[in-house]
Amino acid sequence: MKRTTGFISVAGVGHHMPTVQTNGVETYYERRGDGPPIVFVHGAVVDHGQWLPQAEALSDSHTTVVYDVRGHGRTGGSTVDRYTLELLADDLDALIAELDLDHPVLCGLSLGGCIAQAYATKHPDRISGLVLADTFTSGDWRWPERLQWGLLGAAIPIARLVGYQRVERAMVWLQERVRGEEASGDYDRIEELRKSGPTMTTEEFAKVIRALRSVPRASFDFSDLSVPALLIYGEHEMGFVKRHAAKLAAEIDDADVVEVPGGAHASNLDEPEFVTAALRRFLSERVYTGEWPYTGE
Repeated sequence: MKRTTGFISVAGVGHHMPTVQTNGVETYYERRGDGPPIVFVHGAVVDHGQWLPQAEALSDSHTTVVYDVRGHGRTGGSTVDRYTLELLADDLDALIAELDLDHPVLCGLSLGGCIAQAYATKHPDRISGLVLADTFTSGDWRWPERLQWGLLGAAIPIARLVGYQRVERAMVWLQERVRGEEASGDYDRIEELRKSGPTMTTEEFAKVIRALRSVPRASFDFSDLSVPALLIYGEHEMGFVKRHAAKLAAEIDDADVVEVPGGAHASNLDEPEFVTAALRRFLSERVYTGEWPYTGE
């Protein structure tokens, strides 16, 4: 095991930060609880804190792991020129192996959901269940969504000039003008998350956005996936995300779909109790219906 504990100073106070070597980067993670494992994968331009409400709540009955995806948070950047979903899924595979997690349930939101799809379709026999929240998939990208994804690319040179935080706030403002105030959900929660972690560099932002922009051209084949899946999206989520949830439900043999009342794109932060309860139900009724089978013997 190459697990280490780094010492990082945050706001003048030293904290021991657990990190693990994964695929050439030192990945920051937090592990809680005991029992069947769940690994949470956050969305673009946030960090592990996005899933903390669920990771903390479910640690009463499960081993929960949150981590900072390459380029984000306390994991930070790397010298790799280009990030792909495959690379980020390989990072996740190395994390699962290093932490000795036996057939975890994968739970990803937005970009994290794309990483989870890449992992689940490459290693369908290494997980016990799949949760895809407020995410999107390959295929069925219509011109309005393609236009939106094109604007993501335009954000990169602007971010180099004014910083990615200003770019994102402008995009949130635009969403609210076009689709109403509820379109951005509880964006203040995301802003609070940002304050607690290190700032992402503009170059890492660019690499992450390029990985996100590759999703329409990606290929996810779920034909070998035999574990149950849960698809979650907010009531005020973008139309194409709802459409992609239905597409994923049709492609995955054993899938349930849950709409989060009052939720938007980060539905687990908008309505944390509702999403935690939905995850608990899924884990107890669909994944671990009997004794947890993976004893390691």
